[in-house]
Amino acid sequence: MQSSFDIAVVGGGIVGLATALALSREMAGKIVVLEKEAGLARHQTGNNSGVIHSGLYYRPGSRKTRTCTEGREELYRFCREENIPCERCGKVVVATREEEVPRLEELERRGRENGLEGLQRLDRTSLREYEPHVVGIAGLYVPQTGIVDFPQAAQAMAKRVEGAGGAIRVDSEVRRVHKGKEGLRLETTSGEVFCSFLVNCAGLHSDRVARMCGADPQVHIIPFRGEYYDLCKEREGLVNNLIYPVPDPNLPFLGVHFTRMIHGGIEAGPNAVLALKREGYNRLSFSLRDVAEIFLYKGFWQLGRRYWRLALDEYLRSFSKHRFLKDLQSLLPMLASEDITTGGAGVRAQAVDAEGRLLDDFHIVEEERAVHVLNAPSPAATASLAIGRSVARRVMGKQPKS
Repeated sequence: MQSSFDIAVVGGGIVGLATALALSREMAGKIVVLEKEAGLARHQTGNNSGVIHSGLYYRPGSRKTRTCTEGREELYRFCREENIPCERCGKVVVATREEEVPRLEELERRGRENGLEGLQRLDRTSLREYEPHVVGIAGLYVPQTGIVDFPQAAQAMAKRVEGAGGAIRVDSEVRRVHKGKEGLRLETTSGEVFCSFLVNCAGLHSDRVARMCGADPQVHIIPFRGEYYDLCKEREGLVNNLIYPVPDPNLPFLGVHFTRMIHGGIEAGPNAVLALKREGYNRLSFSLRDVAEIFLYKGFWQLGRRYWRLALDEYLRSFSKHRFLKDLQSLLPMLASEDITTGGAGVRAQAVDAEGRLLDDFHIVEEERAVHVLNAPSPAATASLAIGRSVARRVMGKQPKS
């Protein structure tokens, strides 16, 4: 098996695969994707709600806004080309209280500034034309939002990488990185790999990979688990597409919402609680190493001082179906306890700086022989093809001219 490559991409999620795909288009060198799991897209890519985001919420002019706008349309095209299940179904953002109406108006203004066409303000009557069972005083219809099978998209990207001569290696966790004059020697669980350049798209472990390379990531990855409920099949008719609340700009998450899944079913959630393991998909998941790193990081305590009330509320909701249901009923009052069952969960790799700030935009650190993607928040899956192209340009800019 070949073990010498020009570029090694660490991480077989959708961002890593999109980066490898962009590199395979731009250069003639040999590329390998190293994934520690037995298959691709096992973590953030495979455990999200499958939403193609519109870019409604993001600050105009930010990197997130630009990459979301470009990547969204590119992803729709890619899915059509690859016959991947995908639907541009639109979503409704609902104001349920008078104090939310000005924030809804601000969302509309921001969305138009971000280039979203076809936004529609909805009153009580027109809101029910889109979502007949929702109770709200105003709404905003966003036609660009869609749903997709992200793991299938990731697999299609991997096939294109292999078709261009690249290699995909699973069960290949990077354990150590050794720097030399000619490049990097990576100790992995499937053997040694030599490369001239490394691209770190390791998600939940991206800060650790950066430190292995001798880089200062400037952040620490704090894992947050998002827990979902599923609507029982008999009540799926309560939701046509996607229903979101008006987010509180003072809080870091969007709040619980309803999402129709591309292969059927309705997901409700998520909440957001601190995970005690970087890949902690249930309440009993625990890693002494991960917990020690969290609690020894001063940025975590700064974060806790800022958001302890929110954290307490999220934890109470995590252990109380009644509290979760109450939040869901603010959008769908007719929903009853027997209408929802415990669903899946995902873990978000949230970069937090030493001052306790949750990084809201992409955070990338560059070295002579490496580029580290250390924060790729939502809409990273939506924007993956655009992010991959952007990272590839950084890599190409560091390659010696022939």
